[in-house]
This record gives sequence, C-alpha cells and structure tokens, in this order.
Amino acid sequence: MSFETKLPERALVTGASRGIGKAVALALAQQGLTVALVARSQPDLLAVQAEIQAKGGKAEVFPIDLADLTALPQRLQALLDRFGGCDVLVNNAGVAHVGPLATLSLSEWQRVIDLNLTAAFLCAQAVLPGMRQQRFGVIVNVVSIAGKRAFPNWGAYCASKFGLLGFSQALAEEERQHGIRVTSLCPGAVNTPLWDRVEVDFDRSQMLSPEWVADVVAYLVRLPRGAVVEDLTLMPAAGAL
Repeated sequence: MSFETKLPERALVTGASRGIGKAVALALAQQGLTVALVARSQPDLLAVQAEIQAKGGKAEVFPIDLADLTALPQRLQALLDRFGGCDVLVNNAGVAHVGPLATLSLSEWQRVIDLNLTAAFLCAQAVLPGMRQQRFGVIVNVVSIAGKRAFPNWGAYCASKFGLLGFSQALAEEERQHGIRVTSLCPGAVNTPLWDRVEVDFDRSQMLSPEWVADVVAYLVRLPRGAVVEDLTLMPAAGAL
C-alpha cells in the first residue's frame, strides 16, 4: 500500500505561552513548521514568538481566551483564515483545580471542563474541514495520566481528562477515513508552571520536562503518513508522583 507524501507545514498549538505548549511550539518550529501560538496572554506569546524567530523559525501570535466558548468558534475561524489553514493541531491548553469533589463549586467544575475538554472539542471541529479537504492532518490531544487513573482531590481534572481521552479515541475512529491521524498523549507529572499554583509537596526534579514531552509530539508529527500512534503514555521514571 502506498501513501501520498505530504509534510506538515502549519501547526496550531494551544496553551503555547508556557510549559508544554511553549516547548511543543519551539520543537515544531525547529522542524520547519510555521506555528500559530494560541493562549490568553499576548505579551507571553510575543516572547515565545521572539524566541522561535531568534532560532530561525516562524510563528504567528493569536491571543485567544479558549474558555470563552461562545466566541471561540468565530475566533478560531478568523485564525484559520489569516493563518492559511492547519496541518497539525496540538490541543494542550488546560487548567487544574485541587480540592475534594464534595465542596467543589459548580462554577469551578465548569471552568475545568470548559477549558480542558470543550475547548479542545471546538478546536478540533474548527480544523477538521480543512484537514478533510486535503485528506491529511495530525491532531495530538495532550491528555494526562489523570485521563487513565483517578487521583484524590483532582476530581474535576480527572473527569475532564477522562473525557478528553474518550473524545480523542472517538475522533480517531471517525476521522481515519479522511486521512486524519489522532493521538492521545498521556504524560505523567510534568514540571510546568501549573505546579506553582498547587499546594502539593512533590519533588519537581523527578517530573518529566516539557522538552521531553515536546520531543514526543515532534516525533508523532513526523511519523510516515501510513503510521499513527493512537495512544501513548509517557511517565517519569520515578512513577506517578
């Protein structure tokens, strides 16, 4: 069986201002892709863009609040119109809340579900028409080990990530006929700024680095068109922390 060769040229990375998203954007730009950087903070995105350009890469900045679900489809369409389409989508943006489910407010529950799950769904919906038309595309949904294993006091986060894993697997089944490859990437603890706001005493030196996760994403993107890794779990050698 032969597959038409097409190299990805344009990638959209959400949560690109820091952590995993920033590392992924840098890695994909190093591979020669032009990267659409999406996050809320324009100053942070401009700093990432400058770092990419200093290394000879190309990136464009799109300050978008992914949690504003009502406006998100229109904002994404405007992005794609300006950017010229999308060959690779990395759904990385996410938020965590630590606390027992028994006292979790509805607004906090919805905040986590909206960004971690529903925004990823809307981002995928936005890029699918173009990917289907060209019969080529790669979607990497950055899930978490919390999408496969429950952790106490992380109930909303786990629920959102279990949902994202299910969404990713269903999307893979629906879109393979259109030449679109979908991967669920489930990393364990990654040493990102997320932990700055979490009052949990972990040894962050034992965590994965964002760059290690980005290397995996870059590998997934450059796989031959006839191959796909649909589900990948990447853990710290020390195990779940």
